[in-house]
Amino acid sequence: MKKIIYSFAQHYQKICTAIKHFDGIAALALRLFLVPIFWMAGTNKLMHFQDTVAWFGNSDWGLGLPFPTLMAALATSTELVGAVLLGLGLMTRLISIPLIITMVVAIVTVHLPNGWQAIADPNAPFANAQVLASAEKLEKAREILENYGNYDWLTSSGSFVILNNGIEFAVTYLVMLLALIVLGGGRYTSLDYWVSYYLDKKYTNIRFHQ
Repeated sequence: MKKIIYSFAQHYQKICTAIKHFDGIAALALRLFLVPIFWMAGTNKLMHFQDTVAWFGNSDWGLGLPFPTLMAALATSTELVGAVLLGLGLMTRLISIPLIITMVVAIVTVHLPNGWQAIADPNAPFANAQVLASAEKLEKAREILENYGNYDWLTSSGSFVILNNGIEFAVTYLVMLLALIVLGGGRYTSLDYWVSYYLDKKYTNIRFHQ
């Protein structure tokens, strides 16, 4: 029995050693998933910058944040620069920190009052009162569209839903950024790896010649 366990452990260790060269794929997948999200968010803020500033500063229908122009500029630049650096895999751990801060601010100031769900689904777990109330509204909307519109054409690209705008997506992106702080840019798949490889090799050559 001990021999079987020892043999299994040896084979398992060999497999782990072999697949470690592919561990950069996970980091690459996370980075490529996040790039379009932050790029679209940043470009949208930039293209409508004055509206973004107004939304950041207005306490009646916006976030009511202090220094709205500065806050809007920081959020916009963080998302745009973050998208570029994540795409390149450059300074991955460093840029993940301000992106995490951006996500935390978005969660607390925008999404948290709406609960968990991004899309209202009364049958899903964590459905709050707002989500439960959406069922009747959605049914009324379906009735109107069926009676006065081409319902089959309107739903040919997908079913109608009610946006709940909860924390679900923002928390997902936050968790992915936390993973990137641990994983870094990824072995072989990021500039972080190759810069580190070059510097380590150069430092080793300097020590060798000394």
